[in-house]
Amino acid sequence: MTKLTLLDGGMGRELKRVGAPFSQPLWSAQALIEAPHYVTQAHTRFIDAGADIITVNSYACVPFHLGDTLYQQRGAELAEAAAVLAKQAVKSTSKDIPIAGSLPPALGSYRPDLFEADRAFDILTTLFTAQNAHVDLWIAETISSINEALTVSRVFEKTNKPCYYAFTLNDEISRPSALRSGELVTHAIEAILEKKIDGIFFNCSIPEVIEQALIETNKVLEKHQISFTTGAFANSFTPISSVNQAANLNIQSSRDLTPEEYIAYVKKWHHLGASIIGGCCGIGPEHIEAMAQWRNKLGEN
Repeated sequence: MTKLTLLDGGMGRELKRVGAPFSQPLWSAQALIEAPHYVTQAHTRFIDAGADIITVNSYACVPFHLGDTLYQQRGAELAEAAAVLAKQAVKSTSKDIPIAGSLPPALGSYRPDLFEADRAFDILTTLFTAQNAHVDLWIAETISSINEALTVSRVFEKTNKPCYYAFTLNDEISRPSALRSGELVTHAIEAILEKKIDGIFFNCSIPEVIEQALIETNKVLEKHQISFTTGAFANSFTPISSVNQAANLNIQSSRDLTPEEYIAYVKKWHHLGASIIGGCCGIGPEHIEAMAQWRNKLGEN
C-alpha cells in the first residue's frame, strides 16, 4: 500500500480554539496582525500531533479578507510573516518538517462567479513571491473552477518546487463528481495535465464527496498512463448548497466529526491511492494524531 504522508489540519478554526483573535472578515489573518505567537502555537500543535507537512497560514492574506486597502498596504508582508512563522514553528520542534506555501482563492472561496483571471494572477503572484524563499513545496488550495486552476498554473511556472492543485468539490453527492463551478472533475484534471503539476488533491469539501473524485481522478490518470500524487483534506462543515457558497465569509455550520469518523473516510481515500492526507476547516490536531496512530499500526503489518 502507498506510504501515507500526513498534512496538517485547518488553521483557522485551530487558531480560534487556542484563543487567537478571530473575527470576520479577517479570519485567520487576524492572528498574523495582532498575535502572531498563536500562529506558531497552532503549527506546533499539528506537528506534535504527527503532521509531516505544515501549511503556511497565508490563506486569508487576500483582498477578500483583508479588504483592498489593507491588502495593498500589508498583504505581501503578512504572507511572508506567515511563512516565517511556519519556519519558526518547525525549528522549535527540532523536526525536519517540510513547509507548504499556500496559494488561496484570490477572490473568495467557493466563488467561481467572482473570479477574474488577470486580477487573481496578480494577487497569487504577490503571495507566491512573499512566501517562496521560505517554503519547500506549493499547494494551491480550494480551487473552484478550471479557469482558476489554469491561472494557478501560470504562477506555478515560476518554480521548480513541487506543486499541488487542491480542488474543492460540490457538496451534493453525485456521479460524476463536480467542482463548485459545476464543471466535472475529469474535465478539470484533463485541463491541467500538461501544466507544472506534481499532484492533485481535493480539499475544503465534505468527506463524503471525496471518494468519488479520487475514483474519477484515477481513471483519468490511467487513461493517459501517467502518475501523480493524489491526496485529500476534507472539512467538517455541513453540506453547503451550490446556491449558498460563501466559505469563510460567514461562520459555516459545522458538525462534530470525531477522529474515528474521519479516519473511516481516510481509509477509503488511502485505499484508492491517496498518499498525502490531512484536514481542512474543523479538522484539528486530535484528528491528525488519530491518523498518525492508525498509520503507525499499518506499518506493523
